[in-house]
Amino acid sequence: MELTQNFVKAKRPCADGYRWYIRNRHSGTDYQHLIDSLVREGRITDAIWLLDNFGPTDAVLEADDIEADALVFAGTIVVRGGIHVDGVLRAGQAIRAGGGVRAGESITAGGDVEAKAGLYCDGAVHVGGDVRVGWSLTAAGALRCGGLVRVHRDLHCDADIDTAADLLIGEALAARGNVRCGKGLRAGGEVISEASIVSANGIFAGGDLCADTHLEAGWGIRAGGDIEAGGAIRAGEGVEAGGTIAAGFGYGVYAGLAVRMADWPVSARVQALARPEGLVSGHWGAR
Repeated sequence: MELTQNFVKAKRPCADGYRWYIRNRHSGTDYQHLIDSLVREGRITDAIWLLDNFGPTDAVLEADDIEADALVFAGTIVVRGGIHVDGVLRAGQAIRAGGGVRAGESITAGGDVEAKAGLYCDGAVHVGGDVRVGWSLTAAGALRCGGLVRVHRDLHCDADIDTAADLLIGEALAARGNVRCGKGLRAGGEVISEASIVSANGIFAGGDLCADTHLEAGWGIRAGGDIEAGGAIRAGEGVEAGGTIAAGFGYGVYAGLAVRMADWPVSARVQALARPEGLVSGHWGAR
């Protein structure tokens, strides 16, 4: 795709960026060529501006391995090995790696992101489609996903986690921010959030399930260990723990919020080693 002077000007670029385009257009006005030139000159913000304003393409970048200071590509990035970028990693479509993916600043993709090994980012990870990671996922910034997140080992995030679909973790999940799932949350190990955990469907943790503020599920909540919240515990169906259930001081445990009271003994059971204090609704039954 060729970007003509009038086409670029119509998008109202900043004065400095437009001057750069005028100076460099004679060396080629191909869309990806301009992005590559901006990245080479360290003008990452301008390269991202081009991608944001002119959108993704169907082009495919294929490589054995990628190591770069920064990478901005309008199409899909397919790498047989790993991707290691010191700064920004940005794709208009998908990112697929046969090894690991590591970025020092941010990872952004309009489509899916797949890493057969681990995914590590010292900033935010924003993905328009699904995220699939063969090992662990670590992000220093927010993790936002327009599809599902599937991580075979641990997920550690130092900010918020927001997924439009399921959040599926093979082992443990630890977040320093809020955890929000558009569908269900399932982890083979413990699930810990230093803020709230909210799932539109159910929540399952193989170990302890802990939220520093509120814990909420549209369906049921179940954990192999303790269930603890600094605020309220709210479930559309039952709440079951292999250990204890404890809401925050002055807060309650609410089960069966989406179930008729007559159906609580079957569909809104509350089970733990001891009856939780502040149990407001649901059918209690000791283990």
